[in-house]
Amino acid sequence: MEPLRIGIVGLDSSHCEQFTQRLHDETHPGHVPGARVVAAWPGGSPDLPLSAGRVAGFTAVLRDRLGVPILPSIADVCAAADAVMILSVDGRVHLGQLREVVTMGRPVFLEKPVAAGLTDAVEIYRLAAEVGVPLFSSSAARFWPGVVGLVRHPAPRAVFSSGPAPSLEHHAELFFYGIHAAEALFTVMGPGCRAVERITSPHMSIVAGRWGDDRLGTLTALHGLPVDARDYAITRVDPGCTASSAGVGDYQGLVAAIVDFFRSGRPPVTARETLEIYAFLEAAAVSSRRGGARVTLRDVLAEAGCPEAWLPAS
Repeated sequence: MEPLRIGIVGLDSSHCEQFTQRLHDETHPGHVPGARVVAAWPGGSPDLPLSAGRVAGFTAVLRDRLGVPILPSIADVCAAADAVMILSVDGRVHLGQLREVVTMGRPVFLEKPVAAGLTDAVEIYRLAAEVGVPLFSSSAARFWPGVVGLVRHPAPRAVFSSGPAPSLEHHAELFFYGIHAAEALFTVMGPGCRAVERITSPHMSIVAGRWGDDRLGTLTALHGLPVDARDYAITRVDPGCTASSAGVGDYQGLVAAIVDFFRSGRPPVTARETLEIYAFLEAAAVSSRRGGARVTLRDVLAEAGCPEAWLPAS
C-alpha cells in the first residue's frame, strides 16, 4: 500500500514535530507506519506569544531536519496531500482554516482545542457535516495506555480525573489545557453527561458532572501547573472496587488513530461526543459565573447554535 500523503496546516505547536517524527522515523519507539508528511504551511498568530514565538523554530525543524516541503498556502498543501492535519495552536483560527481545507474535500484531523469557544466548535462540526468532509479531533489523553486500560463494560459508577489546566488568552477558560483531563474523563465514563456544577478557587476548580443514569464524573482542573506538567491522574469507581492510573502516555496512540481515520474516513469519536466534552467545559465556566449553580449541557449547546441531532436529552 502506498504511504498516505499528509499535509500540515499550522507549525506553531510541538505536535507538528512530534507527529512527523513518529510517521517518518522507523527507529522511533513510537513509530506509526503507513503515512508521511509531504507538505506544510506555517501559519501563526502574531497576537498570541505562544504561537508567534514558536512558528519559525518549528518551521525550520520540519523543513531542515525532517525534510518536509514548506508551501506558500493552505490550498497548495491540500493539493499535495490526501489528508490534512490542522495543528495550529490558536483555536481562534481553526474555523477559517477548516473552511479552506474542506473546499478540497480532504479528511481533517483538528488540533485541540477544536476552537477558542463553543459557538465556533459547533460551527466547525456543522460545516464539516454540511460538505461531507470527515472530521476528527481529540486530545492525546484519549489514547494513553493508562486511560485506555480503565475503559471496560459495564460503564463505571463514577470517575475522578485531574490534570493541569492553565488558561490561554483569547480562549474559553478551560478549553486550552483542561481538555486533556476532560478527554480522559469522558473516555472512561462514556458520553451522556447532562449537567455540571463547579467549585472554584484561585488554584483549582472542581467540576462535578451528572450523567443521565445518575453516574458521576468529576474533573479537577489544576490552574497553577504549567502546560508541560505531567501531573495527570484518573480513578474509576465501581461497586466494591476502584482502579487508578497516573502520568501521561506517548503520542503514538493518537497518531495511529489519525492514520486509521484518514484511511477509513470514520472518526473514532463522533461530532456529538466531541461537542459534549466542550459543552461540559463551557457549562463549567457558566456555573462559575453563577456562583456554582447547576448548568445543563443542553442549554449551553443550544445557545451555541448546536443542531438538535447533537443535543443531549432534556
